[in-house]
Amino acid sequence: MKQRLLLKLLGINVPVVVLVILVLWLVLDTLAADYFSLLMEEYHISPVDAHQMFIQSVHRYIVWTSIGALVLGALLSLFFTRMVLRPLHQMTDSARMISEGNYSSRVRADSSDEIGELAAAFNQMARNIERVEKLRRDMVSNVAHELRTPLTNIQGYLEALQDGVVLPTQEIFDLLREETLRLTHLVEDLLQLARADAAKVGIFKEDIDISALTVRILKSFDLRFAEKGIRVERELGDKIHAMADRDKIAQVIENLIKNALQYTPEAGRVRVRLQNAKGKVRFTVENSGPGIEPGDLPFIFERFYRGEKSRSRDYGGTGIGLTIVKELVQAHGGEVGVQSTAAETLFWFMLPVE
Repeated sequence: MKQRLLLKLLGINVPVVVLVILVLWLVLDTLAADYFSLLMEEYHISPVDAHQMFIQSVHRYIVWTSIGALVLGALLSLFFTRMVLRPLHQMTDSARMISEGNYSSRVRADSSDEIGELAAAFNQMARNIERVEKLRRDMVSNVAHELRTPLTNIQGYLEALQDGVVLPTQEIFDLLREETLRLTHLVEDLLQLARADAAKVGIFKEDIDISALTVRILKSFDLRFAEKGIRVERELGDKIHAMADRDKIAQVIENLIKNALQYTPEAGRVRVRLQNAKGKVRFTVENSGPGIEPGDLPFIFERFYRGEKSRSRDYGGTGIGLTIVKELVQAHGGEVGVQSTAAETLFWFMLPVE
């Protein structure tokens, strides 16, 4: 395939050289030869022999010049064409390596022309594929970890009960129920992520009062906030409306509030704010506590992503909730983002009013 493409590009230049030679040949045979004959007649010289010698000489020089032009043109075309095609050949090799599982392969992008831009875009694509593959491996590891722990506990308790090592007390049943709920929550998170993937074809918009919806969701968290001694500040305005899917936006708000509850230390503070901003509804959840590491911020909405420090396993969770937030908000044509300092974190999303 490489040779065929090279021959095609060479074929673009060679016909041009041939055409120039033919035009020059015809011009010399007609105009120059006629002009030479007129000069011979004007000076009363027999033009027959001289004319024939002139034509033969011109043809001879044209032939040698043409051969030189073709050879030089072919060599120059071959050189520059190979230079142009080198990044394309590298992309072919790199794409083959990526398809075989080597996601670190890159293409040299030395020029700033169209080929250079293509190479830069290819490298960006390769970096994204490498990052997605890393997230996929992390996802498998995280899901395996989340599944293994409760399953191991359940298996251990059931074997102990079966062997009579422990007695079937209410405490044992509560522990088994707690581990079962952990598994149920993980499966539910995975199902919610699958639903979020299909959200763009399942959005049913209606006029909803987001203020009232937020009040109702916050009320369901009152007991859990009270257990941790967290102070909740509300700035929700009055009847802020938007065209949105009620159930999906409720899930977005619930996930953000649950995230704030999870990472806010005891006796901390959570502030929920809702406002109209330039034809859009802006919802923010701000919580005190250790912020997100700067290196984690660009990936905080990625599937199963949890930072090594600020989003460690000590806090639990599967790393799916924020991904669902992003998928559902974008399915509404909205935006989502996060800001964080060492002492507080703020998540926000914006929805178009209409």
